Amino acid sequence: MTTLTLAKALNAGLRASMDDDPKVVLMGEDIGALGGVFRITEGLREDFGPDRVIDTPLAEAGIVGAAIGLALRGYRPVVEIQFDGFVFPAFDQIVNQLARYRSRTHGRVSLPVVIRIPFGGGIGAAEHHSESPESYFVHTPGLQVVSCATPHDAYWLIRQAIACLDPVIFFEPKRRYYAKGDVDLAAPDLAMQEARTVRRGDDLTVLCYGPMVQTCLDAAKSAAAEGRELEVIDLRSLAPFDMATIRRSVHRTHRAIVVHEAHRTLGPGAELAARLDEEFFAELAAPVLRVAGWDTVYPPARSEMHYLPTVERVLDAVDASFSY
Repeated sequence: MTTLTLAKALNAGLRASMDDDPKVVLMGEDIGALGGVFRITEGLREDFGPDRVIDTPLAEAGIVGAAIGLALRGYRPVVEIQFDGFVFPAFDQIVNQLARYRSRTHGRVSLPVVIRIPFGGGIGAAEHHSESPESYFVHTPGLQVVSCATPHDAYWLIRQAIACLDPVIFFEPKRRYYAKGDVDLAAPDLAMQEARTVRRGDDLTVLCYGPMVQTCLDAAKSAAAEGRELEVIDLRSLAPFDMATIRRSVHRTHRAIVVHEAHRTLGPGAELAARLDEEFFAELAAPVLRVAGWDTVYPPARSEMHYLPTVERVLDAVDASFSY
């Protein structure tokens, strides 16, 4: 067990995967000499060389296209998209090529490409630097979509994503990069597609992921002071959802809310609410409620805290659930 920041845990996970497999290569803007904007790849070029830690042109479509070509030749490329809003120039390559190739070849050819995307707000950044575009990729068959929330999961999820035969969209909560936590380097305790119950409770299930996990834990602590015990589940995987873990929790609590920074309309919470309504309608004591980013363009930095889900907004949803 060692203590690392989430950023250092990602670095360690990338390093371990590169040590294990010489076919793992990293690609992205400024990831080599600079070590990336958030220094996730710091020191890796010095240890593995410029042929495996590749500084690319500022051309996201070209980066992902080149990664697809490398994957076809047996490599395992890990692409860094510098900021969440910069992924859209590569959207065509991801959705029309990367996601479809296994189906197009009737399962004969897989593309083990990982696309790392720092996502979410809360860092006071400029336009296009605080997006939550996960719904676009969750909606795309052929992609696995995951998000880490702790250093331990950052270390193991990135290693599992690199080992996966399918393309993986890997969302990293940028405002949590420097949060510290314990990392067990011995072995993963969950599969990549499994959710983690991070706090036990019997009164209401809170489903969240990425940057919202800590927010929901803080809300659960406040709710406990008022006599309500919330069960907080870190989804970790958004495509596919770990419905078995979710079902067990909601079957016991009979109430649920979903919290994420992505837009409310057709966000991951909408799908989870629909599924739970279909399966648990007779058992639910209240509708499945959503706490999400507003259906607007992400605001300027000085206004972003009015946009992001907060502890207070989560607690308001808890109160609303118990008002039914």
